[in-house]
Amino acid sequence: MALDQSFVGRTYPPTAPYEVGREKIREFAEAVGDANPAYTDPEAARALGHGDVIAPPTFVFSITFKAAGQVVQDPQLGLDYSRVVHGDQKFVYTRPVRAGDRLTVTSTIEAVKSLAGNDILDVRGEVHDASGEHVVTAWTKLVARAAEEA
Repeated sequence: MALDQSFVGRTYPPTAPYEVGREKIREFAEAVGDANPAYTDPEAARALGHGDVIAPPTFVFSITFKAAGQVVQDPQLGLDYSRVVHGDQKFVYTRPVRAGDRLTVTSTIEAVKSLAGNDILDVRGEVHDASGEHVVTAWTKLVARAAEEA
């Protein structure tokens, strides 16, 4: 069954703040194989004009995807998450994510489409710091594969 188009534009409440830690940034940088010293060495980050270590650009996916859980778990939307694959991801930054940031994410459904029996859901995550400053916008495309016919 196709997802309801009336959900386009629906915005979910902001998440609880997520505190970005140096160790989480280091672990993420190691996991993705990025040895940029600005991700692990506060002095290297300061030499580049940052107050502390910064996170790799895709680090924020971990919190924006978790925030999108509010959307995919919305029983009124009716998304069968067991059939979902991640279709696409993009980020537009106002500034880098820094150690010590306390970030919240507000998710909005931007589009609901059906294509070849698949449901395609576009979710925008607006990430702000504790002062309300915009940090990054993340777009996540989820594809719910069509059910196999018996």
